[in-house]
Amino acid sequence: MSQFKLHVRKGDNVYILTGKDAGKKGKVLQALPSKKKVVVEGVNIVKRHTRPSQSTPQGGIVEQEAPIDSSNVMLVCGKCNKPTRITKKFADDRYYRACKKCGEIIEK
Repeated sequence: MSQFKLHVRKGDNVYILTGKDAGKKGKVLQALPSKKKVVVEGVNIVKRHTRPSQSTPQGGIVEQEAPIDSSNVMLVCGKCNKPTRITKKFADDRYYRACKKCGEIIEK
């Protein structure tokens, strides 16, 4: 399976567009480009049944974040604090992601 380019990266703040958590904001904990999915903090919580092991001697039910499709999230601009699409801006001999609404460069 080939790698896909995602519009969000690990550490970005995103807005959830669809699903049971629509309208929430969260931080991207993990980006999975091969599956076109992202794991967002506090979103899409699932319960996982674990066996007793060395690390968890008790075992039991653990709640954790599950991946959601990257098309269901939108990047939140740090300056205007609104969900936005991204555009490319050329500065310092390379291209950067920039907010489509206010033009602010997302990261340097």
